[in-house]
Amino acid sequence: MTSVTYRVCVVCMGNICRSPMAATVLRKVLDGHGLGEQVIVESAGTGGWHVGGPMDERALRVLAAHGYDGSEHVAQQFTADWFDRYDLVLAMDRDNRAFLSRMASSGVEVRLFRSFDPDAPAGAEVPDPYYGGEEGFIEVLTLVEAASVGIAKHIADEID
Repeated sequence: MTSVTYRVCVVCMGNICRSPMAATVLRKVLDGHGLGEQVIVESAGTGGWHVGGPMDERALRVLAAHGYDGSEHVAQQFTADWFDRYDLVLAMDRDNRAFLSRMASSGVEVRLFRSFDPDAPAGAEVPDPYYGGEEGFIEVLTLVEAASVGIAKHIADEID
């Protein structure tokens, strides 16, 4: 049995749309790369409005329609003491990255999720689909799928 050697946390604002979608996708991509048992992927929000609640229904529907299962998600809030738990903290946008960076102890790097997508422009974000329709959730899925492949490669290189 392989032991966990790497931990990732994906962070957005409320932890009911982007970050749990990204964490769900990233887990599946890591499984496909044979890294699923070595890597723990969690998600959290910078705000606590939805703590204890499920993923947004629109996010769940879009994930399910594309072969992903996000039904186990329970929203949680990222706090400063969590930095010690993770090897990699990924923010979905620049605002959450700035918030996390201010909270981080020195030397902890917070990266944008899309920074691992070689086709994304520098500083590219995953937009918040919360106030829109289902098409925004489909866009989020497309963006996180593209970046997850690069994240899996980065993690594989880090583990080696």
